[in-house]
Amino acid sequence: MATDYDAPRKHAEDDEKLEALPELKAQRNTSNESNLIDEDEAALADSYELPGADLSGEELQVMVLPAQSDEFTCASCFLVRHRSQIALEKDGLLYCTDCEG
Repeated sequence: MATDYDAPRKHAEDDEKLEALPELKAQRNTSNESNLIDEDEAALADSYELPGADLSGEELQVMVLPAQSDEFTCASCFLVRHRSQIALEKDGLLYCTDCEG
C-alpha cells in the first residue's frame, strides 16, 4: 500500500485541542478583567521626574579625586584616561587615542 507523505496528518489529539480552544479563550477574557490595576493617574505623574526640571535645591554627595600618577587628562575631550591611552603629545599637551584622529 502506498503512503502519501505530503498529505497532512490528523491525530485524535488535534481534535481535542480544537475543542479546548474556545474554553481557553473564555478563561483568558475573564482573567484579564480581574488583573486590571486601577491607579490614580495624578499620583503616578507626580513620581516622574521630567528632563529640565529645577534641581537647584538638590545637593550631591560626590568625592572628587585628583588625577592619579598613572592618569592624564586629554587636551581635546578633557576626559581622565589611563597613561596607556596616550596617543600624541603636542606642545606639552597630551591627547588620547580616541581624539588622535
